[in-house]
Amino acid sequence: MSAEKRRAAVLGSPIAHSLSPVLHRAAYEELGLTGWTYDRFEIDEAALPEFIEKAGPEWAGLSLTMPLKRAIIPLLDQVSETAASVEAVNTVVFGADGRRVGDNTDIPGMVAALRERGIEQVESAAILGAGATASSALAALARICTGEVVAYVRSDARAAEMREWGDRLDVQVRTESWEDASEALHAPLVIATTPAGTTDALSATVPERPATLFDVLYNPWPTELAARWSAYGGAVVSGLDLLVHQAVLQVEQMTGHTPAPLAAMRKAGEHALTAR
Repeated sequence: MSAEKRRAAVLGSPIAHSLSPVLHRAAYEELGLTGWTYDRFEIDEAALPEFIEKAGPEWAGLSLTMPLKRAIIPLLDQVSETAASVEAVNTVVFGADGRRVGDNTDIPGMVAALRERGIEQVESAAILGAGATASSALAALARICTGEVVAYVRSDARAAEMREWGDRLDVQVRTESWEDASEALHAPLVIATTPAGTTDALSATVPERPATLFDVLYNPWPTELAARWSAYGGAVVSGLDLLVHQAVLQVEQMTGHTPAPLAAMRKAGEHALTAR
């Protein structure tokens, strides 16, 4: 048991929906960190610098969600290679010397969530969407995909962005129109990074023997696409899997306790979603 008083929190806007407090508090309870607290704060880009400057020595770390993942970078003393590769920080750890170090646990969290389902390597993959999560997905695929990644996008501008990310991350990226997104469902690994409802129409085109779908949404769950995928016997990795695995890495960095209690954190997350 440790009664040392330490603070952590998740920042973003909007933030009321965040499951991070549930996951981190479950970890603290399991680890016996009775003096640790984890809160949520509604903070936008304008309010972020003042919050960071006022963070005293009791602060261990922060989780960051939109729209702060890029805005935080100029306020840090150091940024990991992983975070720099996608220009997005979702984790800040405060050192004993006051240094602020930024990292991105979404990328290794994706890899860990896939590995948990037995996906160590794929020959090719498809990404649905081209937003910030899609760039993290590309960075994750840079670690496990040996061949081409096809991104299905809605505009020429988005297509150009995805190809640029591919060049930066050393991933072979080909872009196709969203109108042909049903073709993505035949890939060995499909990563859906789009907002709720966007892929519903694709559920009618799931092949008879689908491979693996990684749908980054977790509420509402399952999505229509994930439900049909499961019904046809395909493997499905959910947004909760991603959320838990990236939070595990955050807890380990912030508290120094390894391994973090994955099972307890996932159970807490599932209970919270059921309650909603």
